[in-house]
Amino acid sequence: MTDAPACPECGLTMKSGGFVLSRREEDGRRACRTLWGCAGGHTWWRWADRLDEPFEVCPVPELFR
Repeated sequence: MTDAPACPECGLTMKSGGFVLSRREEDGRRACRTLWGCAGGHTWWRWADRLDEPFEVCPVPELFR
């Protein structure tokens, strides 16, 4: 059993791709996003300090392959 999340699109288990430092538009603060990907080629991220929020499609997956 694993604690890794399932891909919201295909259901495959995702693997962590690390952290990406980003600027939040809503408050202008820098914060980390956790990057996740699955074997199906889908790349997702979400704010590291907001685990209750859903994953968002990463708009630039080619930067993290």
